[in-house]
Amino acid sequence: MAYVSGFMGSVPSERKQDYLDMATAAAEVFKEHGATRVVETWGDEVPDGKVTSMPMAVQAKEGEIVIFSWVWWPDKATYKSGMEKVMQDKRMDYDPATLPFDMKRMIYGGFDVILDL
Repeated sequence: MAYVSGFMGSVPSERKQDYLDMATAAAEVFKEHGATRVVETWGDEVPDGKVTSMPMAVQAKEGEIVIFSWVWWPDKATYKSGMEKVMQDKRMDYDPATLPFDMKRMIYGGFDVILDL
């Protein structure tokens, strides 16, 4: 069964192209290490909440846009070995000071696919 790794963060709106450039390069790395699909999304209708919300989850600041991304893997075993290789790949060695988002506020997880229509 397929496995999905998901990521959420926030990016200053003026750094959209920087984020897209970085994400495009990272997507190639993910695909080289077994991912079958990489999707990056830029928040459009992401409301603030009173108790919880996507902006609250990533501590989005004024002028930041929530991003939601996922990487599709054929199965969990491919995900495990692929992510290990991704994290060791020199192309993923980013200087946190130059990234278009704050990695400390990024959230992520791995998910079993239970419905795919």
